[in-house]
Amino acid sequence: MTVYELAILGSPSDHERATLADTIGEMIADFGLTVGSEVRIHDGQSVRSRDRRNAFAAVYFGGDTEIDVEVANELKEASLPIIPTVDQSGDFGVLIPGSLQFANGLRRRSDDTALAELSTAALECVGLLRAQRRVFVSYRRTESRAAALQLHDLLNSRGFDVFLDTHDIRPGEPFQEVLWHRLVDSDVVVMLDTPSYFASRWTRQEIGRARAKEIQIIRVIWPEHTPTRLTDMAETVYLDPEELLGADGPIVDATVESIVLRVERLRSMSIAARYMSITGKLRADVEKIGCAVEAVGAHRAIAIRLLNERLIWAYPIVGIPSAETLNDVATKAKKAEQGEIPVLVYDHIGIRDSWIAHLAWLDEQIKAVKTIRVFEAGWALAGMDE
Repeated sequence: MTVYELAILGSPSDHERATLADTIGEMIADFGLTVGSEVRIHDGQSVRSRDRRNAFAAVYFGGDTEIDVEVANELKEASLPIIPTVDQSGDFGVLIPGSLQFANGLRRRSDDTALAELSTAALECVGLLRAQRRVFVSYRRTESRAAALQLHDLLNSRGFDVFLDTHDIRPGEPFQEVLWHRLVDSDVVVMLDTPSYFASRWTRQEIGRARAKEIQIIRVIWPEHTPTRLTDMAETVYLDPEELLGADGPIVDATVESIVLRVERLRSMSIAARYMSITGKLRADVEKIGCAVEAVGAHRAIAIRLLNERLIWAYPIVGIPSAETLNDVATKAKKAEQGEIPVLVYDHIGIRDSWIAHLAWLDEQIKAVKTIRVFEAGWALAGMDE
C-alpha cells in the first residue's frame, strides 16, 4: 500500500531524475520501504493521480524553460510542500517560476553527485525524516579543538543544529546531564578519533552511549594513529598527514566537505535504525499483552487493536518530544481522520529529568495527544483498554 508520494517536476535531466529517484530509494530502504510499493514517485503527468490521503512533497528543478508550472501551482494552492532547486551556479530569480519563489530553495552542490541533500529535504517534507537536523561532535579538546570548531561552523552553515560542548552548555548548567540530553536528540555523531580519545572516560561514555542508542557514527581518524577496534562498526574516514593543517586541525576543505556529505547520507540510516528499534520494542509489548498491530500508515503511524477491539494509532518518534512534536502528531492524526486520540511513543533514556517532568505536565494539559514511554508501552496500552 502506498503511503508516501513524491513528485519530480520542472527541468531535471534524465540523469538527475534517475539519480534523485535512486538515492531516495536507498534512503527509504533503511525504513523497510520501496519505491513502487509504499512510496510512489510521480512526474508532471502522473502527479494529478496522487492519493490525497498520503503524505506528499514535490521537487521542482529550475531551468530555462518553464515546465510543469500549472501542476506545481495546483500543489501550491493545496498548501503542499514544494522544494525549488537549481544547480551550483543557477539563479533562482531567473530559473524558478515567480509563483514558486515563495518557497525557500535548495542550491545543489557540485560535490553532491548523489543528490543526497535534496533527497533528505524531500523526505523531511513527507515526514520520514524529522525536520530537526542534529549532529553531536565528540572530541578531545587538547587534540582536535580546531577541527571540532571547523565542523561546528560548516555543519551549521548546512542547516544542522550542531552540539559542541564549548558552545552549547551554559555556565551553571549540569554539564553531563545536558550533554546526554543533547546526545540522545542527535541524528549522527562525528567522532574525532585522536591518539588519546579513549583515554578520557567522558569520550568513552559518549561513543558507548551513542552506540547503545543506535546513533550512527562517522569516525574521523587522525593521521598515523592506530585506532582501537572498539568502534569497528562506525563509518570511517582516515586522514592523511597532508589533510590536517595543524596538530588539532583544521582539516583541508575538500575532506571536511566530504565528511559533511557523509553526515547527510548517514542521517537517514541513523533515524531509520532508531525508529525500527522503537517500533520493534512497541510491537513486542503489543504482542505480549495480547493486542495486535493491524497496519502501518503515513507518517510512520502504527494501528494497534486493543483487547476491547478499540483501534488506536501510535506514532513512534526519534529523539526528544516537545510541545511542537505533540502538535505535529495531533495535526497529522487529524488530517488522516483517524478519529481516536493519537499516542506518541518515545524512548525516555538519557532525557533530562526536568524535561521528563515537562512532558508529564504537557500530557496533563494537552488532551489532543497522549505520550507513552516505549519501555512502558505494554503497561500503558493495557491501561487504555477501558
